[in-house]
Amino acid sequence: VQPVESGGGSVPPGGSLRLSCVASVYRYCSYDRSWYRQAPGKEREFVASIDSDGRVRYADSVKGRFTISQDNTKIVVYLQMNSLKSEDAAMYYCKFEEDCDSLLENYWGQGTQVTVSS
Repeated sequence: VQPVESGGGSVPPGGSLRLSCVASVYRYCSYDRSWYRQAPGKEREFVASIDSDGRVRYADSVKGRFTISQDNTKIVVYLQMNSLKSEDAAMYYCKFEEDCDSLLENYWGQGTQVTVSS
């Protein structure tokens, strides 16, 4: 299970991007998937998550602008980012939280860079 992110890039303020994260998963395990971000000089922070039942959560700073979703296989998780602001610029990381019969493991991707600049 090695998440791989894609979709980052540079957009002007008000622009949109869609990030994707894909990982090979085990059929007999369940996964909560999350997006985090880290700007230079700041700690990594939670952005959004979707659990194995499809329930979603968002950081207050992105509510109403970002949408997390998954494909039918639940292998790919997306983060649609609209109305981007300069403060959204960061490295975005995907995390898969694996639960295999109560054995827990976290897997992080390498990140994809999002730049918001005019």
